[in-house]
Amino acid sequence: MSIKRVTRHLLQHHWRAKRAFPKSVLDRIEQAIKRGEASHSGQVRFVVEGALDGGPLFRNEPARERALDVFSHLRIWDTAHNNGVLIYLLLADRDVEIVADRGIDAKVGAGRWEQICRAMEAEFRSGQFERGVIGGIEAVSQELARHFPPQDTHPNELPDAPVVM
Repeated sequence: MSIKRVTRHLLQHHWRAKRAFPKSVLDRIEQAIKRGEASHSGQVRFVVEGALDGGPLFRNEPARERALDVFSHLRIWDTAHNNGVLIYLLLADRDVEIVADRGIDAKVGAGRWEQICRAMEAEFRSGQFERGVIGGIEAVSQELARHFPPQDTHPNELPDAPVVM
């Protein structure tokens, strides 16, 4: 465990997520998810966590493991076609992780998800959080549209609203 990481997480905590993602930005992210889901039969969720605290922080939990926990907790795996995708941002580490259910992950692969994450992180480094997230949602939606086009019955299985933790 790095003292530098612990300090960063304790100092930046949750206020940073609310500052980078005010309600107006969260509303535009929700609209981007809705637009994207109109082009495919998958489900996209966006979660931003300002910083880790408690057990995850002191276990030195990497962003990837935390993203897997969030994916499970929000039941993103529980879609009819196994095509749910989580875009997770751990703001204190400026680390983006994409966790995709097995139906879409097998078709897209880790390399493409990693490209999308790195493109988002590049936007974040220049302070463009909204543009980075919406660009990531659009890129994920393109992959979902390629492999899971919209179907006649297209229920919205998961909420579109972003989650701020």
